[in-house]
Amino acid sequence: MRITSLRLLGVLALVLMAQTASAQTADDIIERALKALGGREALSKLTTRVASGTITVSTPGGDVSGPIEIANQAPNKVRVLIKLDLAAFNLGQVSIDQRFDGNSGFVIDTLQGNRDITGDQLELMRNTPFPNALLTYREAGVGVELAGTEKLGDREVFVLVLKPKTGPPVRQYIDTMTNLMVRQTVKAVIDQVGEIEQMTEILAYQDVNGIQEPVRVRTVSPIQTATINISSIQHNAPVDASSFAKP
Repeated sequence: MRITSLRLLGVLALVLMAQTASAQTADDIIERALKALGGREALSKLTTRVASGTITVSTPGGDVSGPIEIANQAPNKVRVLIKLDLAAFNLGQVSIDQRFDGNSGFVIDTLQGNRDITGDQLELMRNTPFPNALLTYREAGVGVELAGTEKLGDREVFVLVLKPKTGPPVRQYIDTMTNLMVRQTVKAVIDQVGEIEQMTEILAYQDVNGIQEPVRVRTVSPIQTATINISSIQHNAPVDASSFAKP
């Protein structure tokens, strides 16, 4: 009888654990994710971030690499400057300067020509606040849904679906052990390409002034695969506001 009681207690414990797990909400996971990144207070103090490193882009003709500079300014301004050495393709050095001033976006591209950023790509930029979308999603009117858990390799992740007022939804995958985002996916219609799904994987984080910053990131889409390695990050450094604007 005692053995049977112990078994029943074990079963009850498992049931209670299952109930506790299922009772988790999207808000619970978001708060843990923000805490893992450094906490709401620390994140809220960030006004700018300036990062630099290298990017490697995989092409049918082989990998091409070059320096990358990324500047962010609250609430959602961003500039990404990439220079690639295409000498192997007799194209010399190519410069891609993508700018977003908080409302409109523009690309200065020495390979494919200058152009405005439009459609889903523009909406995604508008819906990507600095320093983190989870910090201000309520104020922005973004709906968040917990879509359960999944397995990514040997890790279990929570799946959060962020649904902005306009623009495509974004799925974030939060590691259940570290509470850090390890993957993000989005389906978007890109000009002259059509609808594609882009996956962004965060392969490594690094502590910078108490904030966990992604320092190795891989993006994968039907168009190309790119890997970014960040070697330098500065918080709250002066940034020229005109650098985000269309020249």
